[in-house]
Amino acid sequence: MKTLDISWRRYILPNIHNEGWKFVGLFAAVTALLAIIWSPLGWIGLILTAWCYFFFRDPERVTPQIKDVVVSPADGIVQMITEVEGPEELAMNNQKYNRVSVFMSVFNVHVNRAPAEGKITKAVYVPGKFINATLDKASKDNERQLLAMKTSSGKDIAFVQIAGLVARRIVCDAASGQEYKAGERFGMIRFGSRLDVYLPLEIKPQVVVGQTMIAGETIIANLTSGAAEISGEVR
Repeated sequence: MKTLDISWRRYILPNIHNEGWKFVGLFAAVTALLAIIWSPLGWIGLILTAWCYFFFRDPERVTPQIKDVVVSPADGIVQMITEVEGPEELAMNNQKYNRVSVFMSVFNVHVNRAPAEGKITKAVYVPGKFINATLDKASKDNERQLLAMKTSSGKDIAFVQIAGLVARRIVCDAASGQEYKAGERFGMIRFGSRLDVYLPLEIKPQVVVGQTMIAGETIIANLTSGAAEISGEVR
């Protein structure tokens, strides 16, 4: 088992995703130029460079070692839980699914993780609009990357990266035929977005709208438990 780094560095100077280095370098170069022009602008640039590093952070996560669980693929807030038809791009629109949508703000970690253990059976990229990802129609109108998975327990699930109002680039390393363990990194979305998880209708989500999610750690559902859907209370 991999040893988890729990030193100060994990909190103050975490690792960042490889996609982030070119942006951090660009921000740093502009900061240096601004500092030459006028020192107060340099300080503003330094703050923005630090934010850029913070945005691309890629911390380690501890995934529960429980058979057949579905974990959150993204950090953020459960924005909606709805009963819908599966994505037609994945040829899953002939049956109903429980869809759990997790919205990521620009302050969340944007590295995405596989929600379950299994094999990717289909991967489809769809170009589209960049409307607010909190809107339900974003699941059909926005740029998105769709992935179908056959889990190790034989269930068919899907998860979808959806670009948001600010996001302009979906990064996905997953391809048809690849196998993943729950919690393994498979991509990211730059600058605010949403992740949808489609569960078989008989599988009830074990999260509620408004709940804070941690990618690779928070359990969304158990594929074999048959547990009832839960409710929540603001406290």
